Amino acid sequence: MKDHPKVALITGAGSGMGQLAARNLAAAGTRVAALDVNEQGLLATAESNQHIRTWNIDVTDADALAKAIDEIENELGPIERVLNAAAIMPLGRALDQDLEVFHRVMAINYNGVVNVSKLVLPRMLERGRGDLVNFASLAGWLPTLYMAAYDASKFAVVAFSEVLYHENRGRGVRFACVCPPPVKTPLLDQARESTWPKLFDAAQQLEPQDVLDAIDTALDAGEFFVFPGKGTRLTWRLRRFLPNLLWKRVHAAEGF
Repeated sequence: MKDHPKVALITGAGSGMGQLAARNLAAAGTRVAALDVNEQGLLATAESNQHIRTWNIDVTDADALAKAIDEIENELGPIERVLNAAAIMPLGRALDQDLEVFHRVMAINYNGVVNVSKLVLPRMLERGRGDLVNFASLAGWLPTLYMAAYDASKFAVVAFSEVLYHENRGRGVRFACVCPPPVKTPLLDQARESTWPKLFDAAQQLEPQDVLDAIDTALDAGEFFVFPGKGTRLTWRLRRFLPNLLWKRVHAAEGF
């Protein structure tokens, strides 16, 4: 990363990727606004770190977000980087999961990204600088069994982010849509508590820091889609050009 942002807003900062990103940026001197519904996680993120301020907030609450973003800019300064990392991943067969699960996954994983992007991006565009980083997933391209709710939310993040980028490219703001394979975070542990896809056992599982490093590299190179990890981009290409081959592998792994 060539230049560290002065102020960053990170959702899902109470654990996993968001927590690590907050700590990394704070260590580099960035003033970090850490947002999450997980109050205990936020306290752990900000522990003994004067550069991290916490906001215990739900990304699905647009009114609360708008108020928080005003507070952040008034107290910390103009937001120069956003990392939309808040997400949940309850898995299961589509017909076995309650409707409320589908609606909640979409509300957090997709609507949360839309809420933050819509509230912060106009400010960045007006200033002609900033980084908007939206966390999608390889699951935003590659659907698999037991992941209908999660896949749909990440497909939506990919589409929204790509359109947003093309509508606003060349206006001083850098965009990144991050599409990693499974990453060793509490989100993956959440999936283990439900219906675990056997395909995950054979899949590459990345370290969180490798994903964050890939984001910095992509932003500096002006690349929009970020496919961290060896073989991730190849899998993306296979999905585009040989989708039935991948589905055969999925069915073989799960035994049906």
